[in-house]
Amino acid sequence: MNNSEFILLHTTRFGENSMVLHTLSKAYGRKGFFVRNVSRRPVTSLFFPLSILEADIAETSRSRLFTARNIVSRYPLTGLRNNLSKSAISMFISEVLFRVVKEGVADASLYDMCEKNILLLDAMDADFSNFHLYFLLEFIIELGFSPEPCDLEPFVGERMPLVSDFIRRPFSEAMLVPMSGEVRNEIAGKLLKYIEYHTESALNVNSLQILHDLFR
Repeated sequence: MNNSEFILLHTTRFGENSMVLHTLSKAYGRKGFFVRNVSRRPVTSLFFPLSILEADIAETSRSRLFTARNIVSRYPLTGLRNNLSKSAISMFISEVLFRVVKEGVADASLYDMCEKNILLLDAMDADFSNFHLYFLLEFIIELGFSPEPCDLEPFVGERMPLVSDFIRRPFSEAMLVPMSGEVRNEIAGKLLKYIEYHTESALNVNSLQILHDLFR
């Protein structure tokens, strides 16, 4: 049995008292873990999007689905849980990771980038409305695609000057780039199209609509 830290991306109920945790970790990459005897209360208090958890992992040769036991939270992440806007951004980021990252070889760099951004968003007191755009651009780099203006322009179109300005700025300044909610969500949608094109998959990120409704 191995102890492992992981980021929760999604959960799937299995029967009355069990579930599958869809996770991202250094040790296993994108992996599903089976959890037994899960009551309703821990689902809301422990298993929320982008939770950073630690558990004992029981591996088995009989199934690709390992079992997670003795699950605990590594960080309280009260900033994400208690702020509606941050919760919506967390839901969006977790869904993007869930739909884009495929099961396979572990990627420590991707995990570190995700953990860094989760803790950063959790700690921010204000000016985080552009955060999901910053995350998408960093994610594109981690995927191995070059977000150069000439590469992005066919997807971003008339928003390219704004995106170029955003990319050039350090993080603290990028968070202050003025955008309407409509423009911000338009750019997020275009960046998702860029990821779709390079990963050759349809993402259908439903939580983008939540951000659209929230950041009008």
